[in-house]
Formats: sequence, structure tokens, C-alpha cells
Amino acid sequence: MRVFLIGFMASGKSSVGKKLAKKIGLPFIDLDDYIEEKYNSTIRSLIYNMGMDKFREIEKQSLETIINKNENILLSTGGGTSCYFDNMKLMNETGVTIYLEVDIHTLVNRLMHAKKDRPLIWGKSREDLTVYAKDLLGRRQVYYQKAMHTISGKDLKIESIVNLLEI
Repeated sequence: MRVFLIGFMASGKSSVGKKLAKKIGLPFIDLDDYIEEKYNSTIRSLIYNMGMDKFREIEKQSLETIINKNENILLSTGGGTSCYFDNMKLMNETGVTIYLEVDIHTLVNRLMHAKKDRPLIWGKSREDLTVYAKDLLGRRQVYYQKAMHTISGKDLKIESIVNLLEI
């Protein structure tokens, strides 16, 4: 079984993914971590040095590689992964997609306190981040809503996803 967690940055894909993978006995891969390890670079550096378009191509190739090499996997995607190329279609055709939906207020709070370096929001004030996140989430929502399942990422219980997957 392949399970793909999608959603906006700071929606909880990585933290939920690790717990869920352990609970249901699937190997866990974080797509951003996979890319950073493969290219021996941070996502931020890749985007800075190659540009966003090239990064999105790398992301697509990495997604395809992971799918081709893993029949059973829980993959936490990047916040924009599902919004480019035919990535969402590919994930829906090869596994179960789950959108972790989180409200803007919670996302901004998480992003303001996040330890992870996020190139798209670097250096933004809370106000600028709120405006930016609302706009970006609004544009990405159409892709996120193509997921097979939508679940609230706020106060999420792992058991609710296990039940959703009917394991």
C-alpha cells in the first residue's frame, strides 16, 4: 500500500507521517528529506541555485523514483508537490492520497514557530506571512481537494487515519 500525505507547509505531514507509518507498519519517506539527501543540499539552496522551476522538476523525478521503487510506503510530500505537473494524478493512481487540512491561523502560528527552514516564507513578518499563506493556500486548494480523503490536521488523532485506511 502506498499512502501519500499532502497539504500546505506546516500542516503536519512529516510529524503525522512518521507516527502513522510506524502504526501501520509502512516505511516512511519525507520527500523533502529524500531530495536533500540525494542532492546533498538543502531545499533552500537548490531553489536558490537552480530556480523554482528546476526544483519542481527534481521534485517530480524524485516522486516518480520513490513510487517506482516502493510498493509499500508512506510518503510525506512537500507543500507544493501536488500542485505541479501531473503529480496529484500520479499519486491518486498509485496509492491513497490524504489531504491534511489546517486553517490559516493554525498554519501561520506553526510557520512562525517552525524550526524547519522554509524558503518560500523566509524573512516574512506575521502579517506578511498571513497574507502570503492565504493567497498561496487559495491557489493550491484546488489541487489539495483532489485527494481521495480530507482530514483535519488540527488536533489530529492517528487512529482516525488508520480507520480511514481501513487497516
